Amino acid sequence: MDSSVARGLDALSELARLTTGGGHGPLPSVSDLARKLGRDRSQLSRSLGAMAAEHFVLRDDVSGGFAPHWRLYAVAQELTAHRLRTDGLTALEGMAAETGESCYLGLLVGDTTVTIAERVPPGSRQLGSWIGRPYPAYCSDCGQALLIDADHDEVAAVFARTEFVRHGPNTPTGLDDFLHRLELTRARGYSIIDEEAEPGLYSVAVPVRDFRDEVVAAVQVVGPKHRLAPRTQECVAAALRWGRYLETALRGA
Repeated sequence: MDSSVARGLDALSELARLTTGGGHGPLPSVSDLARKLGRDRSQLSRSLGAMAAEHFVLRDDVSGGFAPHWRLYAVAQELTAHRLRTDGLTALEGMAAETGESCYLGLLVGDTTVTIAERVPPGSRQLGSWIGRPYPAYCSDCGQALLIDADHDEVAAVFARTEFVRHGPNTPTGLDDFLHRLELTRARGYSIIDEEAEPGLYSVAVPVRDFRDEVVAAVQVVGPKHRLAPRTQECVAAALRWGRYLETALRGA
């Protein structure tokens, strides 16, 4: 790779790192980046100027600081969505082969979860496909996994207008009950849903984080309780392994 291109990419990567996280501090200046990268300030200034002209970075006219251009994030989001569906299917195939159970990839949409990919073993009694069908996040197979990093206020906002209707014998009774279960999920690093979605149904789910280290999806193994509960750790191990595979794909590593 041309050295000037490599230096430009290094500067852009460092700029993205310094501005990720939603902080409200000042944007990094040329001097800030030069110190971080050990680069000549004037040379770096010219590189940032060229990137600004091509809409790779934005320059704040007041502070003089820089940030990645919004279009880069839009492209990254599109790539994430594509990889979730392609590499996500590979992950589900691996999970299904290892566990012999139905495996799904879900997203959080409002106060529901929606399946975007699935792998169902031969002989499954599943009626139809779950792809595109919403289910209440408070009791779905992957709701807790998708909200594992959310704080109390964020979870409360998700369920602000949600009625906690009973779907199974162990469905959470309300927000406080859900938050208690979410704490257990955080401590484990994965969720166990035991007859919350419907009677006799059992599942484990693992969150999947993208290049920003934000949860964007969850992989899950779902089946009858009598068969899955004794194999919980086996299913968790498969979900963790393939969840990390998918994270690596999303981060371009």
